[in-house]
Parts: sequence; C-alpha cells; structure tokens
Amino acid sequence: MRSVIGSPAASTSDTVLDMVNARVISVSRGPEADLLVAGTPARSGINKQPVLGRVAVGLLGLAADACADRENHGGREQAVYAYAREDLDWWTEQLGRELRNGLFGENITTGGLDISAALIGEVWQLGDVLVQVTAPRIPCVTFQSWMDEPQWVRRFAAGRRPGAYLRVLSEGSVGAGDEITVRSRPDVAVTVAESMAAFYGDREIMRRLLTVEGRGDKWDEIGAAVLSRA
Repeated sequence: MRSVIGSPAASTSDTVLDMVNARVISVSRGPEADLLVAGTPARSGINKQPVLGRVAVGLLGLAADACADRENHGGREQAVYAYAREDLDWWTEQLGRELRNGLFGENITTGGLDISAALIGEVWQLGDVLVQVTAPRIPCVTFQSWMDEPQWVRRFAAGRRPGAYLRVLSEGSVGAGDEITVRSRPDVAVTVAESMAAFYGDREIMRRLLTVEGRGDKWDEIGAAVLSRA
C-alpha cells in the first residue's frame, strides 16, 4: 500500500513530520547526449543512470548531472526531479515493459512516498539536503522521443503521476537508503497531481495554487495564461 504524504506518522518534533518507510531508493544522473527528438537531431540529459555512493547536491542540482534544455528544465526552481518507484511499477504494468530507476529522467527515485499527493511548497529532508516541491513534471516531446511509446505525452498527462520538481534550499549530499522526512507544509494545500490539472486548465485549482507559498516562480506566468482563457 502506498504511503500518503498527507497522513504523517507521529512527529519527532512540532515541526518535523515523519513518513513511515519513506526512503531514497536510487540516485541517478547523466551526461548530455545525442537524441532524436521528433525526428530531429538534438541534445538531452534525460538518460539518467543510478550511481553508487553519495552524490553532492547544490543549488542547481546533482554534481555532474547534465541539463541540455535550460529553457524548460533545470535551474533553481527545477534543480532536482523526484519520481516514486511505486509509480514506475504502475507504468510497468501499463506499458508491459520493465522500467529501471532513472528511466523517466528522475534524479531521485523514492519508495514509500506518494509524490502525487505531496503539496506544492512542501519541504523535504533528503539525507542532509533540504528541498522544496515546486511543480509537477509536464511531459514534452523529448520525453516522448526518449520513451518511444505511442501518444506518450497524452498518456503520461492522463496518468496524473507526474513526479515532482524540487528547489534546493540547503546543499548537501544524498544516497540510496536515506530517509525522506517532511519538514513543513504550506497553509494552502494543492497537491502535485492537482497542480498538473491546474496547468492543463483547471482554473479553480490554479487560483488556489497562485496563493501557495513556495510555488515555482513560473506559476505566475502559467496562471495568468490559464486564467485568461475564455
């Protein structure tokens, strides 16, 4: 059974919310490499491979991890991408193929953690790194080309299991086996899954999301576009 972030176990303090068995399963990174995107030669850092030992995490992400498309990925607001092993297992059943840790381009593969139910603005402790949930992963043509699955953008969006982009608040290191602890949650609750619905046009959720402290800085522009639609 998947552990839901919204139902924390007993706290170790008034501000620390523990999750039962929530841990880092794998840490992945990769170099920039050639990739055919919609039939056109391009460069991408989506091919993340699990690494052994501890990995340094700075304000812009994991050490020695590449990001080729800096306009749409990476930066302070999307420094680290986390995806749940349970969601990879769900997609394994849907696609009928094994999906290794890191295949979705995630840096952190989690276990015992329902990332879709995490809150935008929520703060986690990963090892000795402090991170904040900023946004869901919105599928793009690069992801579609990498996965080589028909209608992948549409199917991934419909699955509402997007994983979460993280802002690094405090640098450190992370490794497989590290516990994941929720340090704080925002007063206004919008889950990662709900924020994906907001991106795709749910105006009620978007209005609420625009009041969330700690949201990614792109939300104001995205929100204005969503709310201006007839």
